[in-house]
This record gives sequence, structure tokens and C-alpha cells, in this order.
Amino acid sequence: MGIKTGIEWTESTWNPIRGCSRVSEGCRNCYAETVANRFKGPGEPYEGLIAKGGQWNGKVKLVEHKMDEPLRWTKPRMIFVNSMSDLFHPDVPDSVIADVFRVMAQAKHHTFQILTKRPERMNQFLNRVDNAMGWFTHDGTPPEKAYNGSGMVVGYDKWPLPNVWLGVSVEDQATADARIPLLLDTPAAVRWISAEPLLGPIVVDDFLFRGDHSLRETDPLAAAMLAESVEDGCGWIRPAIDWVVVGGESGPGARPMHPDWARYLRDRCQAAEVPFLFKQWGEWAPETVCATEHGARTALFIDYDGSTRPAAFGTRGQATTVQKNGKKQTGRNLDGRTWDQYPEATQ
Repeated sequence: MGIKTGIEWTESTWNPIRGCSRVSEGCRNCYAETVANRFKGPGEPYEGLIAKGGQWNGKVKLVEHKMDEPLRWTKPRMIFVNSMSDLFHPDVPDSVIADVFRVMAQAKHHTFQILTKRPERMNQFLNRVDNAMGWFTHDGTPPEKAYNGSGMVVGYDKWPLPNVWLGVSVEDQATADARIPLLLDTPAAVRWISAEPLLGPIVVDDFLFRGDHSLRETDPLAAAMLAESVEDGCGWIRPAIDWVVVGGESGPGARPMHPDWARYLRDRCQAAEVPFLFKQWGEWAPETVCATEHGARTALFIDYDGSTRPAAFGTRGQATTVQKNGKKQTGRNLDGRTWDQYPEATQ
């Protein structure tokens, strides 16, 4: 893995770390775990990282020869960091995370996309670095004052790194409510969310339209005046979330996604002028997306009551049917078009 990838929202993957562990329902059908399970034998890349049941066993390991790999790629590209692990897994040492950021800082010609289900550690780690003005000691501990010129300190000329996008994976409202606020409180040039697999409806207005989130905490009066000016058409609030990726689940045992869950996120992103990318339907899609096959499996949703969820999710008593036809058949079109929007480059 490396130079090319089939992941729709990136161009390459970079895996200096291997191994992980499950943290929520979004991990149940982990594609990385499935891949690792095929290459877990003696002498293979994921030896010692998979339990007898085929799941991650919680161990992680550093692949040292992969650490500087992006520095050898001369053509600029978007790079997904640790598609086969989680950079902020509790067993990844601070010093290794520091090395990953060192490489990203040096490889200014690339754009790095980090995705985690552990925003607590990401928030704590990067806020410590932010307070230290973007400096690490050799063991990953940020000093209060960066003055060591002996080479034992790694420093960044810009912080947060302009070529690094920080994201969190969310699968439903509970994970969105728990993870997105931590992302918003983390220094980043670009913040994004990956709602894949999307297992339930997510209301994101508080996150999409809260570009004044820090101002609300430090100066509520100024935040109120800003909000009023926006309502009058005289002001502008930068979206707190810069990019939203949505996709249904694929692979054996995939769970269906209600079409309106994806449509709602798309519509709210358009209203907030936040770039939206629809990655895939996954195994399941509306019958209008893929021609009916004889004997195809179907799933029935009883739509949500508009009094407890936005009307976009339907009215009680209505039903929506989706059909299992496979990822290749269902494709990536949402309401007749491909959504491939990206945030603007910040470099």
C-alpha cells in the first residue's frame, strides 16, 4: 500500500504504523481489519496484530522504513495517514506521533489527511504542542521554551501545519456529539468529518455554523454581535467544519444507510457552504440507484417522526426501501450526480 489507493477522497496512503483496536459500532466491519486478517501469517505485514477471532488484538507496531516514505514521493498528492491504524491510538508513543508530524512538516508539497476515532488524545497532544509554539523534544514532549539548537528539538515554522487536515470518524449522532467538539478545540488548518459508515441520522448544524465557537467562550458579547451582523447580511462566520465526507458501509455484513441521512448532510453542507463529498452508497442503495435484481435482499426503514428529527428524515408511517446490490453496482451518485467537493488548499 502506498502510491495508489482505491479510497475515493485521497490519492495515496502512508502507513508508518500498523495495528489497532475497536472503539465503537463504526469499527464492527473495519475494512483495514479485514485486509490485515488476510496478511497475518508468519513473515507477513500484520503478523502478531490479529486475534484468533479475526479482530485487531490491540497491539500496534512501528514500520520504521515507512516513516520517511512521503519525502521520497516528489509529485504532490493528497495522502491518507495511517489507513491501517489510528495515529492517536493509546499505544502509539508520543515520540512516534512527533516523528509523523516532523515528516509532514518537511513534506510541504503534500497534503496529509488524518482521521481518528480518538479525538481526546489528538486534542490533548496537539494542544500541548500549540502551547509550546509547535516544538517537540526528541522524546515527543513539548518544552515550555524551544531554545535547544543541538538537534534534539524538532520545530515547525508554521503551526498548525498548513498541509495537514485533521478529521474524526463519526457514524451516528452520539459519536458526532462526542468527537466533533474535541476536533473543533484542536489546532488545525483544515478540520473535517468522515461519516462512514453512516449508521444513523446526524444533525450537524451546531458544528457547521459555529465558526465563532472560540469567540462564544472568550467573548460572548462579541459573538452575539457577530451573529447579529451575519443575520443582517453584513458579516461572515467561518464554518467550524471545513469538509464533510459521507458514505454507506461495504463488505460482508454491511448495514444499510437511509438515503435521507446522506441527503440531509449534503443539504446542510450546501447551506453552510461547506464542501461535501459523497464517497459511496456501499452495499445498499435505493432501488432508483441500481436496477432491481431477482432475489436481491431488501431492507425497510420506517422513517423518523418530524417532531423529533428534521423533516428531511420523513414523517412517521412512511417507509423507505433500500436494496443490497454490492458496492460496484450501487456506485457514488447521489440524486443523479457525483459530489466531489474539497476544501480550498491552505498552503
